[in-house]
Amino acid sequence: MKYIRLALIFISLFSAPTSYSDQSSITPEQKQLILEMKTAWDSTTPQKGKIKLPNDVATLQVPDEFYYLSPNDSETILVKLWGNPPGAGSETLGMLLPSKFTPFDDNSWAVTIEYIEDGYVSDKDAEDIDYHELLAQMKKEAKEASKLRIEQGYQPIELVGWASEPFYDAHSHKLHWAKEVKFGEQTTNTLNYNIRVLGRKGVLILNFIAGMDQKDTIDAQIDGVLALAEFDDGSRYEDFNPDIDEVAAYGLGALVAGKVAAKAGFFAAALIFLKKFGVFIFVGLGALVSKFFKRNKA
Repeated sequence: MKYIRLALIFISLFSAPTSYSDQSSITPEQKQLILEMKTAWDSTTPQKGKIKLPNDVATLQVPDEFYYLSPNDSETILVKLWGNPPGAGSETLGMLLPSKFTPFDDNSWAVTIEYIEDGYVSDKDAEDIDYHELLAQMKKEAKEASKLRIEQGYQPIELVGWASEPFYDAHSHKLHWAKEVKFGEQTTNTLNYNIRVLGRKGVLILNFIAGMDQKDTIDAQIDGVLALAEFDDGSRYEDFNPDIDEVAAYGLGALVAGKVAAKAGFFAAALIFLKKFGVFIFVGLGALVSKFFKRNKA
C-alpha cells in the first residue's frame, strides 16, 4: 500500500504546474518514500557472466549488455517496486534487464525466467502447425476468458494478433513468438513476447515485460537473449532417453496457445507490465525520480 500511495503522490506531483527538474516541490514525506524505494533497489545485486540458475539444469551467459537478478532480487523489483502480488519474483528463476536502464527508467524492459518440468516436449509437429488457425482459436478462447474476467469485475482482455509469428529453430530447440494484447481501455497495447527453450525434462520460459512501442527494441535484442540461456550437459534436449524420461502431454502448438497457462500464465508477463507502467511510467516518474536511482551497480 505504501508504494501505491507513492504513485498517487507522484500523480499529484506531476500534475502540478512545476518543472520536472524542480526537486524543491518534493515534500519530506515524498522524499522519504523515494529513498525507501532507492534502499530497496540498492539492496539488489545485479550479476553478469556465468550464472547457474536455481533449478540446476540450465546456465545463463550474461554479457555486459544485460544484468541478472536472483529470484529474491526479482521479488524486490516486481513486488516492492512495481507493485505486483507477492511471489511474482520469488517464484521465478530470476530476471534479466538491459544494463543501460534501471527499473525506474521510462523505456526500461525486463525478461522473467521460469522453468516447467512437465517432461520432454516433442517437436515432431513443428512443421505441421497452422499458426493462422491456431491464432483464431486463441482469440476465441481469449474472448471467452475475457467474459469471465468482466463478470469477476476485472477489465476485459483482447488478443489483437501476432506481433511476431511463432518461429521454431529445430537446431537450437528454441521457440519464440509475440502477441499483441489489449487490456480494457488502455491506450497502449501490451507486447507479450515469449521464448521457450526445450530441454530433456522440461521447458525454460522467458517472458518479456514491455510495451508494443518497444517491439523494435525487443526485436533487435531477441537474438542476444536467445543466446543467453542454455541447458547444462545431461539436461539438453538431445540428452532425452525414451527408456527412462517422461514425455510431456503437449507439443509446440500447446506451448504457443498457452495450454500450460495454469503454470506459465497466458497473460502473466502482460499483467506485470501493466503494474509497472500503471504505477510508475504512467505518472511520468522517469523524468525526475530516476535521478535518485542512477547508480552503476554492475
